[in-house]
Amino acid sequence: MGTRTAGPSLPAELLPLADGRVRVAVVQIDRAGAINAWNEDAEELFGYAAELVIGKPLTDLAAWPHTPGTSTGIVEALQLSRWEGSYGVRGASGRVIPVYASHLRVRDTGGEPSTVCLLVREHERAVLQTPLRGQSPDATNSAEGQALDPFEVFIGSPAPDDLDGLLQRTVERARDMLDADSAFLLLATDDETELEVRASTGLPSARQRFARVPVDAGPGRYGSARMPAVHDDLTAVPGAVPLLSGTGMRSVVTVPLKVEGRLTGSLGVAAESPSRYSNEEALRLQFAADRIALAVESARLGELERLRRGSLSFLVEASDLLAGTLDRDQTLALMAQMTIPTLATWCAVYTIADQASEPYLSYVLHEDEDRIDGVKALLSKIPPPEPIPTPGARVWSAPAQAAHEAALRTSMRSLGLGEPATVSSGIGTTLATASAVGGETVVLPLVARNRVIGMLTLGKPSDEHFRQEILELAEDLSRRAALALDNARLYSERTAISQSLQRSLLPPDLPHIEGVEVEVIYRAAGEGNEVGGDFYDLFPIRDGAYGFAIGDVCGTGPNAAAVTGLARHALRLLAREGLSGPAVLERLNSAILDEGARSRFLTLLYGELWPQEDGSALLKVVCAGHPLPLRLRQDGTVEPAAEPQPLLGVMEDLELYEQTVTLDPGDVLLCVTDGVTERREGTRMLGDDGLTDVLTTCTGLTAGAVAARIMRAVERFASDAPSDDMAILAMRVAGLQKD
Repeated sequence: MGTRTAGPSLPAELLPLADGRVRVAVVQIDRAGAINAWNEDAEELFGYAAELVIGKPLTDLAAWPHTPGTSTGIVEALQLSRWEGSYGVRGASGRVIPVYASHLRVRDTGGEPSTVCLLVREHERAVLQTPLRGQSPDATNSAEGQALDPFEVFIGSPAPDDLDGLLQRTVERARDMLDADSAFLLLATDDETELEVRASTGLPSARQRFARVPVDAGPGRYGSARMPAVHDDLTAVPGAVPLLSGTGMRSVVTVPLKVEGRLTGSLGVAAESPSRYSNEEALRLQFAADRIALAVESARLGELERLRRGSLSFLVEASDLLAGTLDRDQTLALMAQMTIPTLATWCAVYTIADQASEPYLSYVLHEDEDRIDGVKALLSKIPPPEPIPTPGARVWSAPAQAAHEAALRTSMRSLGLGEPATVSSGIGTTLATASAVGGETVVLPLVARNRVIGMLTLGKPSDEHFRQEILELAEDLSRRAALALDNARLYSERTAISQSLQRSLLPPDLPHIEGVEVEVIYRAAGEGNEVGGDFYDLFPIRDGAYGFAIGDVCGTGPNAAAVTGLARHALRLLAREGLSGPAVLERLNSAILDEGARSRFLTLLYGELWPQEDGSALLKVVCAGHPLPLRLRQDGTVEPAAEPQPLLGVMEDLELYEQTVTLDPGDVLLCVTDGVTERREGTRMLGDDGLTDVLTTCTGLTAGAVAARIMRAVERFASDAPSDDMAILAMRVAGLQKD
């Protein structure tokens, strides 16, 4: 028993200010981060009954002054053995209530850990705040005869080794040194035109991270952060210190942090009462600022170097990922996944189909998957951002405003002040969405080939801001993503055109031939973005006669498609004019040569088929440079059904001839393109012999089964995907059905 620590007796006017009744909220958090205890003072402070919050994560209520990737987050703080500091709690009214908290990690008799959180209003922090330790006599004696480092005297030893820790320690020491209600430290941008809030204490969480104010806020000496300034009463000069607007602070002293004449930042302390500070306090604060300026600048430069190295690695990885796909939906997903959580808490991608179209919400992602639907629903209810092509990020306030309004309506309904809640009671999805979307939101245009094709929208949770380095990285990413998205669009359009053209070059339906089974398998090589050169056709010529063809145009693309279309339609037209097979191909050869530079070589197997009354089928075949058709007899023997002749599109005055073949019932005629016979695995090739061997095993099979077995054999011959188009036409004479 005894006194552990004590302070001097003070006059009443110097004692810390508190409300008539100090309320200390006691909140206990279980291992999973959910609230399992909530006392009456917590209900009074924040407006939620215990049954509305028990079982919910504390993160649903806490407005944590934290950016992902830097310093300590609330999840980490709840795992520490002891933690003390400031943050905000969103009340039932939708407003963030600044609190000072003391966390202690404990365990129950069963060994189960939990965290006990004591919370008071920020201005009553003295109730919980641990007093700063004074220097012990032993330390004083050990320092005799040695010069004390002014930096360590102010900051304490050991000094934090990271920038965020150093800045937070600085504002806390500055506030305590001048017995202030709040303190803040801002760092200057590279061009010294703006100051970015990097640390604060005693201010609402909305003012605490990465908010920006101009260096020169007003006219005169006191309007610039480059000079020390003392303001006795801010109500007399509204806007003199933009950071403190609406905070209740009235007197303030600010001093610059400079290194070799360059503005590094600004340190300030403020009080709620007027006329608290004089030039004497300004000199004391300036002395402290001079002691820490070099350390702050060194830590800042180190952080910037780490950020730049990380940004370079991030952009290299992003470029590789975006270059690895030409699928539009996958590109949209990659854009969002690369930004979350590295750059932002949530992301939305709007796309614009053409100049006459409105922006369309194409993709939404949040680091918490449970929030995605809520964010998407909220964004779908507000007009999209304007597609302005100006480079750089611009602030978009509509999501935060809509979120705050929705949160207020939900809170009023849950408290019985408005229409009853229709979805759920308590905090509900709307409040969670409001917390997720309630911070700063920025829009970056996606510009490719001098056209705005969409917008990349990045957002923070309640009361958080983006730092400039993150926005610059996001701008670099948006340029790469825009080009990747436009490439995916062009590829998709080209693929759709190619597939449509490919379908137009193949017959829509095959005719039914009495007594003859017909099966066709067609496989286009590649990814579907090129028109193949292989084609087939089967069509009636006249009563009882049918023409069939299978061919391969040299090359792919539009020129090959033109020759394919010419060949298929010319074959039908010439055959129906009553010309013989050789005459049809000779005239087609002349038509191809007439194309001049656009002409292509063409291998073609053309034949005419007449089903006979005895169940057989008569064939007349011309094979112009094409793989020979194979005939499979019922006894399993395989033989060519034609002889090779010159291909088309090479020479004029071709003299072709046709050969007559009779297929008996059960015989199969197999016609393929060279993509089948030239299938390779290393130095091996399937070839005509390999195809013959496979066909020999097809005795007794239907035409469909024959074609399927051939295709399986071709696919299994090599492990790689086929590099050439393949077409298989199988015809089996089934014979006439007897009644």
